[in-house]
Amino acid sequence: MIETVLSFLDALNSEDFAKARSYLADDMKFIGVLGTREGADVYISDMEKMKFKYRIVKSFVEGSDVALFYDIDMDGTSVFAAGWYELENAKIKQFRVLFDPRPVMK
Repeated sequence: MIETVLSFLDALNSEDFAKARSYLADDMKFIGVLGTREGADVYISDMEKMKFKYRIVKSFVEGSDVALFYDIDMDGTSVFAAGWYELENAKIKQFRVLFDPRPVMK
């Protein structure tokens, strides 16, 4: 399961959004500090604009859940975050990302 999540983040880091999309369930849900996205195509469309970069610090796996601590580069500002990825049928079905948004709320 962790391979799916790591490959997804590698694809985002490489700006290979079609490949990143292949790791998501069509009806996936993203829940974040600054909003929620429903559907893989909506999420990928946002990522194409934002082009975040991820540096993984630590990972944990339990069954079909993957939890990560990572630094996310958000337009030149590095933010420490935690992500919880829930997988179903080898695809990311839902994930949540938590971080302190103050550094990016300029």
